[in-house]
Amino acid sequence: MSAIRTVALTVSTNDDVASLAREGAAEGVWLRAERQSGGRGRQGREWHSPPGNLYASTLVRLRPGDPPAPTLALVAAVALHEVASEFVAGRTRIEIKWPNDLLVAGAKLSGILLERIGDAVVVGFGVNLSDHPDEIERPAINIGMLGGAPDPSRFLEALASGFARWLGRWRDEGVEPVRRAWLAAAHPPGTAVSTHIAGGGLVEGLFDGLDESGALRLRLADGSSKTIHAGDVFLN
Repeated sequence: MSAIRTVALTVSTNDDVASLAREGAAEGVWLRAERQSGGRGRQGREWHSPPGNLYASTLVRLRPGDPPAPTLALVAAVALHEVASEFVAGRTRIEIKWPNDLLVAGAKLSGILLERIGDAVVVGFGVNLSDHPDEIERPAINIGMLGGAPDPSRFLEALASGFARWLGRWRDEGVEPVRRAWLAAAHPPGTAVSTHIAGGGLVEGLFDGLDESGALRLRLADGSSKTIHAGDVFLN
């Protein structure tokens, strides 16, 4: 059973769990905040953190024989997709965008931030349950618009259970079953995407799945293939 602690306000749950990691905290600890004053996403972007949404982080201790640590991004995405899909009404389809954002009809529902601390990985989840930001580069959405906003504590209980289950499969069976589940939940092959890679370059192509390590594959206009290991991806 995962240990879940809730605080009313913190700067960042990822920062707090990183501190716990340095102090020797065991794998499986979860911290949820009702609000964050300095929540952040990838590339240090500010994460909108009003009450009613989910802001939570957990800790994974890497073990000898574990799959590559970066593939935990797929584990987190699959676990969150599975849980979020249980809380939306009707036939609403939630899709994963590489590496681990959840989208509904192109609007962002959540984000996941992984940070390495020694032999540990902090995995932070931000999910729009009852509110979402309006003044951002891309559209956003919340689960409340799709059939009623779940209680953050209840949502996190389901997420903690699902994440533990997928983490176990990742360790016992390797990356492949996680990769298959990720692909089943992703936007379809052939989707036009653009990727901003390190150094400021822009790569445009068609989504062509993931390689065995979980890296993004793009089919370019000249018919060649390019593998992306890090970058910001946008659906065109």
